[in-house]
Amino acid sequence: MLVQRIDTRNWELPGGKVNFGESALDTVVREVNEEAGILITVTGLAGIYTDPGHVMAYSNGEVRQQFAMCFHATPLRGDPRPDHEETINAEWVEPGALDTLPIHPSMQLRLSQAMKRPEQVHLI
Repeated sequence: MLVQRIDTRNWELPGGKVNFGESALDTVVREVNEEAGILITVTGLAGIYTDPGHVMAYSNGEVRQQFAMCFHATPLRGDPRPDHEETINAEWVEPGALDTLPIHPSMQLRLSQAMKRPEQVHLI
């Protein structure tokens, strides 16, 4: 499942900030549902990414260093649809089509590693 961002037009995994009082697992379920219209259940951790050199500057002036946790999940229900606030597209994308889409190199790395790694981490 990938979404296309409104601001950069890049494709990426759905995601976002943790709300106060929210767990990381609750966040990923909420963000995927908000940005892509799919209700999921998290099945494992795909990776944790922290690169001090990967700084994101947004059109609203916000600048931040990324810290990302990527998860494996299973869809429960819903059809892909963008939220039209952060995303303009949401689609199930075949792995072979990833090279045809504009994807930031850091996201390309996460996708590549997630597809190669078995789900070994149990989450509670």
